[in-house]
Amino acid sequence: MKSIISKLFIGAALLATAGLVSCTGDLDQLPKDPNVLTPDQFAKNPKEYLGGILGKCYSSLAISGQYGPNGDADIKGMDGGTSQWSRVAYIMEEFPTDVSYWIYQDQGVPDMVNDAWSDNNNLIYGAYSRYYTHIAVCNDFIRLTRNLGNYGITVGGSGENAISQAEVDQFVLEARALRDLSYFYIINWFGRGVVAWDDMDYGQTPPQAESRAALFNKVVADLEDVLSKFPDGTPVYGRIGKDAVEALLCKYYLNAEVFTGTPMYDKCWTHAQNIIARHKGGGFQGSGLANDYLALFCGNNDMFMPGGSLAAQNEILWGIPYDSNNTQPYGGTMFLIAAPIKDGATPDQVNKGWCNKTFYGMNAAWGCMRTRPEFAKIFGFVNGKSIDKRSYLWLTEALDAGYPMNFENAKEWAGCGYCAIKFTNVNAEANGELPKWNDPNNGWPRVGVQPVDAQFNFPNTDLPIIRLADVYLMAAECALRGNGDQALALDYVNLIRQRAGLTTINAAELTLDNLLDERARELYMECTRRTDLIRFNKFTGSAYIWAYKGGQPTGGSIGDYRNLYPLPSQVLSGYGSSMQQNPGY
Repeated sequence: MKSIISKLFIGAALLATAGLVSCTGDLDQLPKDPNVLTPDQFAKNPKEYLGGILGKCYSSLAISGQYGPNGDADIKGMDGGTSQWSRVAYIMEEFPTDVSYWIYQDQGVPDMVNDAWSDNNNLIYGAYSRYYTHIAVCNDFIRLTRNLGNYGITVGGSGENAISQAEVDQFVLEARALRDLSYFYIINWFGRGVVAWDDMDYGQTPPQAESRAALFNKVVADLEDVLSKFPDGTPVYGRIGKDAVEALLCKYYLNAEVFTGTPMYDKCWTHAQNIIARHKGGGFQGSGLANDYLALFCGNNDMFMPGGSLAAQNEILWGIPYDSNNTQPYGGTMFLIAAPIKDGATPDQVNKGWCNKTFYGMNAAWGCMRTRPEFAKIFGFVNGKSIDKRSYLWLTEALDAGYPMNFENAKEWAGCGYCAIKFTNVNAEANGELPKWNDPNNGWPRVGVQPVDAQFNFPNTDLPIIRLADVYLMAAECALRGNGDQALALDYVNLIRQRAGLTTINAAELTLDNLLDERARELYMECTRRTDLIRFNKFTGSAYIWAYKGGQPTGGSIGDYRNLYPLPSQVLSGYGSSMQQNPGY
């Protein structure tokens, strides 16, 4: 499966953007690289090469630019490693919450982890630029498909220069879905913005900025249209399929009340039921979920992707493919594996809060990311242990020792907060379970994981973007909020709990607060936490406090205006009067 990645990313050198400026006439330019195709070559094999150019719409989610982990980055003026699409999402969704604390004092980071950002924060500007750049890439591709005749390509008919209309249409549907994925985060983080569609001509006066609700309505209408035309069946590995498109719609409708003021939980429930029905019959208790939660985040987790070797357990509805040879960013799963672990730790040092890279199959060990004690408490640790199988990813001895959040020395590691590592580059067994290995004498808490040679500079672990477990939990939340079968919702939550090794709960125990905690345990480090806290009214104010919330060591209240990020000052200064700053900034 991994071999297909190289084909997915053929287009990376064909369709590049810089900042927010969309590219023009890429195929008209003579290539500087002999490996880059010419218009003549394009016409000789249009399906393969058009798919390769579509690959840029995918590759700009996985990598930062054109060469290596930090080479020729798409976003200018920002570190290429930091500007990778999913790393940006993690910074925006997890850094300001109870999930993660970045120890090093990189530019812009202290304000993000202490909820003190301004409109001049470089990371916020990077997020805005990265996501609108991805939107521009998708639009460029769609425009290209309307002008294939300019490159000697016949749509329909036969011959080596022909491609069917159905094939072109499918490529366009995928590009539109990926574009709408990035719009979800633009609407989520910034509210006000512009809808830049593929029918805009180059050099055209930019459209007026629109309200959050207007953006939502336009993008959701587009995504509903995509879903109505999207074919059934299993997508090619690494490419988005119908389940993922419909799950993205669920995310929009679940957050509609926050985005627009109008609840749309009934629509989220309906779409979630469609997805669940298509996955019934295999996996954990016939749910379609993977039998082993921990294996979902292993080096060979492509087995759980559509078309993977475990068809009955295709829980990862869609994810970003990674392998150590073809995709080498400083974001993606590289970031998630390397950031929390430390090099050369002994068992005794593990007991002091260190982590050893030999348990994760990686040479890289950055040693700069911890989590906060309030988040650890959600797992119900007692004497450093929890019965929740999802907690096996934690180094729990530090919890037992009660190490404080002491970040006065930014490079201090041992005795500084808590370590939780969700992703690993160690392979699961072919049946989708972790290896049954455990040495009770060495003190290592990674149950079922054997030390391995740390031989990889980059991981093979794919990054789940949308999981079936999230769909089950979204459906349950919709039912609790008044739209859907609450008895069925209870079954859904208990299904998730049982896979984690927890006891079932009764109807009285299925509260919104408990559901929020369940989402935290199931989806931590998957870029949902800030959005969830906002939807449950726990992000701002003082209803829920965590260490360094608002910059205070013991936590404090933050203003409601921080439910939205500011529009970057660079955008305001360069756009015009229709782009107004969000209140409070």
